[in-house]
Amino acid sequence: MPRTKTSKQWLKEHFDDAYVKRSQEAGYRSRASFKLLEIQEKDQVIRQGMTVVDLGAAPGGWSQVAAALVSPKGKVLASDILKVDPLPGVEFIQGDFTETIVLESLLQAMQGKLADLVLSDMAPNMSGMKDIDQPQMMHLAELALEFARSVLAPGAYFLVKVFHGAGLAAYQAELRTSFATVKVRKPAASRARSSEIYLLAGGFHAES
Repeated sequence: MPRTKTSKQWLKEHFDDAYVKRSQEAGYRSRASFKLLEIQEKDQVIRQGMTVVDLGAAPGGWSQVAAALVSPKGKVLASDILKVDPLPGVEFIQGDFTETIVLESLLQAMQGKLADLVLSDMAPNMSGMKDIDQPQMMHLAELALEFARSVLAPGAYFLVKVFHGAGLAAYQAELRTSFATVKVRKPAASRARSSEIYLLAGGFHAES
């Protein structure tokens, strides 16, 4: 099938991307690794010995970074509907984490421990139409928050990708009902034209 002008432009941008080249040179699964590394440098959110859950983990860039930072005594659990090739220090569970059987598998893998950090770099399959993509993105973020509330330890962190647009302010307000702090992060590795930002919520507590 012939490539469209848009797909050719994306391919050129992708292969000219400095972060793509850096990720290949450093042996990371994806350029997204540098987004998490930048947030880590600023906020020191991941520490040795932590239990981390990575939602929407494929191809494994964030799990790869997290596993290196929590080792040797920490644990990284990753989940995605797509298959992820094995990574040292990462236990991967394939499937939709909102389905009972997958959720139960994740909880079983946690072995009774609560999570110190839940990561979500999930995004919908993009249509290019904001009226469709934005509600789907916020829905994924809401599902990730619901999961995080069920597994996080007191004082724990939640890092989630969202898009600027409808529903964002309400979502931030919702985060503040369960977390002491909510910070906005836009890593340099995020493409400038992208509307994505990351919300880093810290100091988890049960809703009063």
